[in-house]
Amino acid sequence: MNKEQADGKVTQIQGKLKETWGKLTDNDRTLYSGQRDQFLGKLKEHYGLAKEEAEKQIKAMEESCAKTEKAA
Repeated sequence: MNKEQADGKVTQIQGKLKETWGKLTDNDRTLYSGQRDQFLGKLKEHYGLAKEEAEKQIKAMEESCAKTEKAA
């Protein structure tokens, strides 16, 4: 995977994050790319999700994006 593909994947996932968790700000969503613990904290703050549940939902979202990419 080259840099453009990786950047595209992050952008795709951030779009899914926006769809799923609309209360998150753009700044909150940028935490996904580098500061995962802080991102999970924002999910807990805004939605009351436990860390384990948030991680489970994010993993499912990432797998969904990977499947979509393979189908294309």
